[in-house]
Amino acid sequence: MQKFGTSKEFIKGDEIEWEVVGEGIKRKILAYDDKVMLVNVHFEKGGIGVLHEHYHSQVTYIASGKFDVTISGITQTLKEGDSFYIPPHAIHGVVCLETGMLTDVFSPMREDFYNKN
Repeated sequence: MQKFGTSKEFIKGDEIEWEVVGEGIKRKILAYDDKVMLVNVHFEKGGIGVLHEHYHSQVTYIASGKFDVTISGITQTLKEGDSFYIPPHAIHGVVCLETGMLTDVFSPMREDFYNKN
């Protein structure tokens, strides 16, 4: 596994540029080391996080907005203050119903996020 190092101890969100990752979707990679990663993902209303899977465990907190969240074929509508867990290899995705932001935690870090840069 390639090592990507560790983020700074203190991260100021205003100093990190948004990366556009899809229509109406952008993200900021915040804190990380090879075992864990924190990412903010902003969605415009109608933005779609397409169904996909990965070997990482994922926990997501809905910081704002409203989303239809699908995990392993089950869909629920979640809003600000809610959260969800995605086990490794579970097929999942979201549809943004009201503009908002998700805060994702991955274990281990998402190396593929850096391979796309």
